Amino acid sequence: MIDITLPDGTVKTFEKNVTPMDVAKSISEGFARNVISANFNGTTVETVTPLTTDGSLVLYTWRDNEGKTAFWHSSAHVLAQAIEELYSGVKLTIGPAIENGFYYDVDFGEHSISEKDFKAIETKMLEIARGKHEFNLRFVSKADALEEYKDNEFKTELIENLEDGTITFCDHSTFTDLCRGGHIPNTGIIKAVKILSVAGAYWRGDETKQQLTRVYGISFPKQKELTEYLTLLEEAKKRDHRKLGKELELFTFSHRVGQGLPLWLPKGAALRERLENFLKAAQKKAGYEMVSTPHIGQKELYETSGHYAKYGEDSFQPILTPKDNEEFLLKPMNCPHHCEVYKAFQWSYKDLPVRYAEFGTVYRYEQSGELHGLTRVRGFTQDDAHLFCMPEQLDEEFKNVIDLVLYVFGSLGFENFTAQVSVRDPENPDKYIGDVEKWEKAEQAIINAASDKGLNYVVETGEAAFYGPKLDFMVKDALGRKWQLGTIQVDYNLPERFDLTYKGSDNELHRPVMIHRAPFGSIERFIAILLEHTAGNFPIWLMPKQVIILSLSEKYEKYGEKVLNLLENNEIRALVDNRNETMGKKIREAEMQKYPFMIVIGENEEKENKITVRKHGGEDLGMISIEVFSEIIKDEISKTLKTF
Repeated sequence: MIDITLPDGTVKTFEKNVTPMDVAKSISEGFARNVISANFNGTTVETVTPLTTDGSLVLYTWRDNEGKTAFWHSSAHVLAQAIEELYSGVKLTIGPAIENGFYYDVDFGEHSISEKDFKAIETKMLEIARGKHEFNLRFVSKADALEEYKDNEFKTELIENLEDGTITFCDHSTFTDLCRGGHIPNTGIIKAVKILSVAGAYWRGDETKQQLTRVYGISFPKQKELTEYLTLLEEAKKRDHRKLGKELELFTFSHRVGQGLPLWLPKGAALRERLENFLKAAQKKAGYEMVSTPHIGQKELYETSGHYAKYGEDSFQPILTPKDNEEFLLKPMNCPHHCEVYKAFQWSYKDLPVRYAEFGTVYRYEQSGELHGLTRVRGFTQDDAHLFCMPEQLDEEFKNVIDLVLYVFGSLGFENFTAQVSVRDPENPDKYIGDVEKWEKAEQAIINAASDKGLNYVVETGEAAFYGPKLDFMVKDALGRKWQLGTIQVDYNLPERFDLTYKGSDNELHRPVMIHRAPFGSIERFIAILLEHTAGNFPIWLMPKQVIILSLSEKYEKYGEKVLNLLENNEIRALVDNRNETMGKKIREAEMQKYPFMIVIGENEEKENKITVRKHGGEDLGMISIEVFSEIIKDEISKTLKTF
């Protein structure tokens, strides 16, 4: 007999070789019908895997992320089978589940695939799914696996890197694939599928290797869920920051300037400036001092920090000077520079904490295939700050930074978020610098601060930065998509590497603790996410122009200027549209430009010394005085801009 412990602590006794599905049925037949995946002692298993030892069992349904992973991983197998049956001679490579759906990378050989082929693939997948074929995992020897895939160099490469005795195949219907496991009970659970797109993808992400075709898809246990997802996808297309950025004239890209290097247009530059000023004002209240550092640094600087060893090969190549053996790098991070700023002074314990902030532009060489609008670029500006404090000040300083991050989120409409404590992976110590004792101190400090502030947080192993653990904020946008926004990191290592000190009350030199923080992360990525979250309807306090004044004809231009001056005296940002166009066209274009308010002026407005106001979206506020309108604007701002 074996004891199986369930997540609620219940312990159930079963005969050896009981399966997760048997355990599910012992709980209830209704529950068992919804179980599609399982985890035993921390390892993903099939629902039919025989359990032979005592252990902890977690059963997953479609509602669980792990359940979705198994569902979409299994769907990738069905996609691969459909492709093999429709296109003879193709070579399959890998097909994992992703955050939303799955993909399979395929060498199509002489075949080509485009959107017109999607329907046929979907039909074939559903035909296979209706067969209710069970997924069966089996071990194979390395020799047999290599024989099976002797004509597929991609699978052969994967198998050659596996240990004999660890290799498994998964069978369903007439199809077999090299696979580690984690499947739903049978294909019949897949009720709705959609092929979403195709793209080029290099084998194993290496640009020097063969380019394959990546087929993206998604599947659901109910057609209704697919319909809802596709509706959401259409809304996401409307909110795409690349589309909105062009329509709102915020930014552009130029092939002559270079891929991944955005150019900010006047309206976008004004938006950036308002965001920066918003944070600068909060930082000033919180005791930060602004610094400014160069866009390049000597290679030695990044060797000292450890950044070159970790990222040097994948970054921009060194800049050589006329002097022999002198090399500079484009700045990949601001923190080494801020360490040197701290080191320019001699510090006493009475001076700490020291808080340096900078909107510093950094450069990373992202692969061209990974570039995506503003969310993945090669040059971006971080709202970076580094705090240097005594160990006994760490808790309070960290909590104060949390307050600052929450103020930023609240003022920009990001109310739905969770926190993630990202710690090191003890199984892979080579990924990190510094000794274990300091890591443990830093990790515990973050956990304590998150708990004390009442944050809803999870701990994720292996997600730490190479020099220290961090607290990441995972925000859900208006469409329910999750983004990592804002990060706070505790670092005992860079102060050691840069020999940073302060004189303590005992007259001895001590090491400060360093806190890295960036509420926005990168301005570029933050604006992209904010654009998609708000669909371009930014909080009114952030809009570069809050009001557009639409004149019915040239006769009222003078009154329009008067209204503009009165608005500006009330600190309302406005502009006048005096073009010789119809009012209907002016209103349509103002709607497209997302101006929060439109003011229409004509004969009646001038006579009454009032304005007719229309809100973005069509709501008519009627004819009112400028004083009343000013109060409306102030009220709108107070609803969104939090106090700090």
